[in-house]
Formats: sequence, C-alpha cells, structure tokens
Amino acid sequence: MTPNAASSSGPSRRSFLTSTAAATAAVAVGSPLLAACGGGGQEGRKEGATSGKEAAKILPAFVASSVVTPDIPAKNGSAAGFSRAIPTAQLKTSVPKTLGSGGKLKIMSPFWGTPPKGDNPYYTAMNKAVGVDVTWQNQDGVTYDQKLGAVLASSEIPDVVVVPGWNLMGRIPSAVNAKFADLGPYLSGDKVKDYPNLAAVPTEAWQRGIFGGQLRGVPMPASYVTDIAPLYRKDLFAKKGYSVPGSPDEFLAWAKEATDAKSKLWACDDMKWTAFNVFGVLSGGDKALWWNLEGDKLVNRIETEQYLEALEWTRKLYAAGVVHPDAVQGKAGGDAGNRFTAGEVLVYNQNISDWWGKTAEQRTQNADFEMEAFDYFGPDGGDPTLWAVQPANIFTFVSKKASEQQVKDFLALCNFCAAPYGTKEFMLTAYGVEGTDYTFEKGLPVKTQQGVNEVNGAYDYTGNPAPYIAYPDLPEITKGMVEWQQRMGAFTKKSSFFGLTVTEPARWANLADDFEQLEDDVVRGRKKISDVQQAVSDWRSRGGDGLRDWYRKLLDDNGSAD
Repeated sequence: MTPNAASSSGPSRRSFLTSTAAATAAVAVGSPLLAACGGGGQEGRKEGATSGKEAAKILPAFVASSVVTPDIPAKNGSAAGFSRAIPTAQLKTSVPKTLGSGGKLKIMSPFWGTPPKGDNPYYTAMNKAVGVDVTWQNQDGVTYDQKLGAVLASSEIPDVVVVPGWNLMGRIPSAVNAKFADLGPYLSGDKVKDYPNLAAVPTEAWQRGIFGGQLRGVPMPASYVTDIAPLYRKDLFAKKGYSVPGSPDEFLAWAKEATDAKSKLWACDDMKWTAFNVFGVLSGGDKALWWNLEGDKLVNRIETEQYLEALEWTRKLYAAGVVHPDAVQGKAGGDAGNRFTAGEVLVYNQNISDWWGKTAEQRTQNADFEMEAFDYFGPDGGDPTLWAVQPANIFTFVSKKASEQQVKDFLALCNFCAAPYGTKEFMLTAYGVEGTDYTFEKGLPVKTQQGVNEVNGAYDYTGNPAPYIAYPDLPEITKGMVEWQQRMGAFTKKSSFFGLTVTEPARWANLADDFEQLEDDVVRGRKKISDVQQAVSDWRSRGGDGLRDWYRKLLDDNGSAD
C-alpha cells in the first residue's frame, strides 16, 4: 500500500489537482504499490517492453499546448502551476468543434463510493459536448482487480476499459495485449495532431501506453518527481521554536526532543518511504524501477546498501519511541493523516496532494493550521539522490472488437477530457454544469452537493492534460507544491527502466512480494537487518539472478526509454 493511503477513496487525479472549497480525501495516483508492472514485448509476446527505435515508430508526436499559459511553468519534471480561478467569461476553447459522431460507448471504470445515476446532468452535458453517448459501468474500486480479471477472461468486454497500473498483475497484462486495440493507426507520429489535447500529453507518458509492442493505452500523465513528501506541522514547529531537521541524525535528535508521550505527542508517524528517498533507494513505484544499471552490473534496490541503511534509520525512530504507537502497531492507513491534523504527530509522509487536502479541510475549523513539505536531504545532510517515479500509472483501452468509428469516438472523448486548466472543456469535465454542479463563491468554483455526488471519478480516467497543480482557493499551496517539485526534481535521476511498461515473466513475477511485509517487520523491531540480507540471498537463488539476466537482455536489446 501507499504509506498512509485512505482505503475509502480512490485515485482521482482531478480530485486533488483541481480545487473546490470543500476538502476531499486525496490519494496517490502514481502510488508506490509493490505490484508487478504490466506491459508487453513485440506483438504475440506476453513479456518484455518496447523502447528505442521501435517505440519511436509508434509514439505520437509531441505538440505543446499554447491555449493557456500556466502561472508557474513546469521545470525539472514538475507539474505546471495554476494559482487562480478563471472566470467563465475568460475561459479558452481547446476543442472548437464536436469530434464525436453521436455513437455509443460502454466504459468500465473503477469507482470509489456510490456511483451516480446514468442520466444525471453532468453525464448528459458531457455526452452532448463530446458527441459520444457514454454509458458508465462503474465498478467498486476496492475489488476492481477481481472484476477486471473476470471481465478480461470472458469473451465479451465493454467497448472501453480503465486499467490502473497496480492491477496489471497475473494474466491481466497478456489479456491487455490480446483484447485491446492498437491506437497507432490513429495516434502515431503526426496523426495525433487530429487530437490536439492528446498531442500535448508528454511523450514519456505515451511511452508507458505501449503494451505488446503496440500503442494501446491512453495514459493519465503525472509528474515523475517523487509523489511522497515529508509533511510537517509548520504552525506547531513555529510555536515550539523548532527548525526543520537537515539530516537523518538531526531528525532523530529533534524527534527525541519533540516527543512527549504523556501529552500524546509524537514526533512522527511511520517514515519508511521518506527514508527510502533520504538514503537514495531506487523508486518503489513498480518493480521495473527496482532495477538500475550501475557500471556494468544491473542492480536491484533490495541488494543495495542504501536500502539497508534506510530500514536501519527507520528502525532507530521506532526504537527511540518517537513514532506514534498506532503506527507501531501497523495502523498506518488513512489514520496517519488524522493523527497529524489532531496534533498527535508533527511529521508524516504521504502523497504531496495531502498538503492541499488537509489544509483545505482544517482551515474550516482552525484558521491557524499550517503545514508544508520539507525538502529531502541526503544521508550526510547534503543534497539527496532521488529517483523518478513512472510518468503514468493509469491507462484506458478500447476493445479490439470496437469499430473504427468507436475508436475515433473514444479518442474524441479522451481529447476533450485532456483539455488544459483554464478551458471550457476542463471546467465541464472537472466541475460539471455551472449552476447545477457548481457555483462561484468569492470568485472560486465551489461544487454543490449534487456536484460532489456526481462529478467524481469516471471522466478522470478518459484523458488528462500534461501534469498540473491548480488550487485557486489556496494559491500559496499551489506555489509551494510546484516549487517543491522543482527543487526535488533538480536532484531526481531516471533509472534504467524509467518510462517503460514491463511485463515480467510469470515464473518470477511474484518473487519479491514478501519484501514489503519484511520491511515493516524490520523497522518495528520484529525482524533484523540480517533477516533482510538472508531474504535477498534467497531471492537471488530462487530466481533473482535469472530475473536480472532477463532484465539485462531486455535493456541490451531495446535500450532505455530515456
């Protein structure tokens, strides 16, 4: 699981990269879930990846959007920032004519919560604007992997299917190759220019949409800068006169000083994911990112000294009694954020979107509430070494059985939903119908209760613009988040399989599944570092070295994506 992720709320990118006055739970999109990443080799193969010259032949041309200029341009892999609401009269148009034919599409998608009725004003307005009659087959996001597996194993699948990256396990990757259409004939090279908003999607995100040697998935783009940030109570730090620690040793010393268990105050929650970034551990985004070519040897993250050092430092925090007891008992979940806002912990790590989510939530109750993300430091207090996460981790596919017109209608829908912030199309997609789903209050768009219930999920997955952050209700947080990404991006490296969607051979796909639990046991003192070293030795003998050879051949044959 993502550290401290709330299980009741799903990854809706617009839910935390656009703003309403009411706070909503924010969950990582590019979550560091320890699951096999899916993808494919050449057509007819069930494993591998496509990069280099072969990928260049099928990737869409990139044409940056000039419709709207962000307040804070993207830099060092960051998102672009939009810090103000755009009045309706000033909204731009990115889709000047309806591209859909009026045809019908059935779309299966994960949904967290109670799906709205199909004839609601939001869906009706979207169908009319896009020119496509969409019927949503929303499925429970918590058990979506089970439903997805059953549907893909059947002979009949919906016209369009959303597949989160963390569900690309078992037989699902090969089913993706077998049952979904090649979009290359419609999008490769200059063909994408028929869909200008899709042409503005970064190439590295499209690279992730290559499955089975063909461009099959429309990706949800994301910043490649680590999405897990160490968040701290700036208001309480100021009240107590604390400075933000600048090294692992300083953090431990500060944590001992700050913790007062009798007053129910602890310095931090579980900090394992922060430790991985501090000590320069290869990204945990997906298992392909666990590998990196160091010199002439391909090394897995679990084999590195940095991995052991990160676990040892986290273990020291637990041993010192500075971690909240609920985290000690393994109660990470969504409660870590609640412990943070309640003032029981001063630092926790979570998706950086929580910076806005928790602030918007708390400002309605506590005007003095203030939080920020502090910058990562290296093991010695110097500059950190950070590793890029994947630039897309949710994909939408169209069935091989779909007609040519249905494929075009699907792309028309994706192009509409990929409209940038500051356009009419964006406002409809993200907020719904003005006057029904949202109104303007003090110059800010605010969802009505109907909007909260209906404009939620669904169209989040069928097309997204290049990464952006837009919180017009809290512009200082928009600025803070983008600038944090820019600073951290300056220290971010791309590992050998960055940007590639890789399907591991089935015989090795679950080889490292037990390491997450082992990590948690070690940091809590239930296991020892020596147990990790033994597990790594076992991993090598049970197939890790064979998997290394397979990845090395993949790299030698295809090259990296970067």
